[in-house]
Amino acid sequence: MTPGSTTAAPVVLWCEQAWLRGGPVDAVALELDGERIARVTTGAARTGTVLPGLTVPGLVNRHSHAFHRALRGRPARAADSFWSWRERMYRVAAALDPDGYRRLATAVYAEMALAGHTAVTEFHYLHHAPGGRPYADPVAMDRALVEAAAAAGLRITLLDTCYLAAGFGRAPEGVQRRFADADVDAWAQRATLVAALDDGAGDGRGSVRVGAAIHSVRAVPREALPTVATWAGSRPLHVHLSEQPAENAACRDVHGLSPTMLLDDAGALGPATTAVHATHLTSDDVACLARTGTAACFCPTTERDLGDGIGPAAALAAAGVPLCLGSDSHAVIDPFEEMRALEMDERLAHGMRERFAPADLLRAGTDGGAITVGAPADLVTLDTASVRTAGARPEGIPLAASAPDVREVRVGGRVVVRDGAHQLVERPAADLAAEIAAVHA
Repeated sequence: MTPGSTTAAPVVLWCEQAWLRGGPVDAVALELDGERIARVTTGAARTGTVLPGLTVPGLVNRHSHAFHRALRGRPARAADSFWSWRERMYRVAAALDPDGYRRLATAVYAEMALAGHTAVTEFHYLHHAPGGRPYADPVAMDRALVEAAAAAGLRITLLDTCYLAAGFGRAPEGVQRRFADADVDAWAQRATLVAALDDGAGDGRGSVRVGAAIHSVRAVPREALPTVATWAGSRPLHVHLSEQPAENAACRDVHGLSPTMLLDDAGALGPATTAVHATHLTSDDVACLARTGTAACFCPTTERDLGDGIGPAAALAAAGVPLCLGSDSHAVIDPFEEMRALEMDERLAHGMRERFAPADLLRAGTDGGAITVGAPADLVTLDTASVRTAGARPEGIPLAASAPDVREVRVGGRVVVRDGAHQLVERPAADLAAEIAAVHA
């Protein structure tokens, strides 16, 4: 070090309790080196910035369609189903442009941060202008989402979604033309432009990571699936899988295979792939996901809102399939509710309790399930003395806490939420109300 130079003092966070590899531990000091955790000391004397309550790893929302938030609280008609809900979703999609989507998504992502999310995976398929005409900037809608995440302080994995058909053998129609590229090669060309938004060379170390998605086997023809999988390579690849029995039946009628087996045949399953919903699987499907190392993402609050059904979460976990969680249509944005629902749905389906331990639920809701040296300093501190959490044992907090118990959120060490208030977005509730009203005007 040259004479007279100084080095920045390390940031030290003293946690009243922190969730480490073995579960909650009292009196833990976290020393930060830039955006990462450099040292974890247990039994530490009170020092640095004090975080009262329980500090856990940042919650990760693995499946989001940001514009679906505009449908919350708008009651369904009698005998409504996923398919009629989809028509209302199309009307919202028709109303958005890049500027409006950036404003709406910023408010949605701010709501996520207030609920304890530090990262979001956006399954993005609203690509083009009305009628399917490309914007002058072909990635304008993708850019809007990246800017929204930055404004709200979240990391984002942006999945540019391939969407080529309205169903098996049917061309896109109506608002679906906004989702669709001319063919899979056109999608790949545009996705390559989107990849330039990735600020971490695809390794997940930056604030923006770009991956790919297959909307569904009904929206991407069989012959196009290998192209998407090849383009994704080691990047994240997600796919809506077996959300509805009708999709399974149609796939079998056309291809003689379940959607899972069709994807496997196309080389689209593997350790980089996440099957979203995975609700209506056969035992052979479960075994296939396990054999290929494919993960499964459950979105329980959306799956119950749409009447999708209860997926085989415990069976998948028992087979060795990694589980993660998302909020999908944002009927609810509360990662603790998603974690609880994973367990409670299993109890309802099987008449048994403790299908998942709280540590399993936290693992599904985060990256790794514990605060560790070398991990990003993405941290959430919870109030353990609220009317919801008072009296709960520390290891039971995932079954007791809710979004209002989030007191502080740090992303890469930066404070995004303090004392339950967002530090970057001044009026997220007012912004949500204004943008949703504009969409429905």
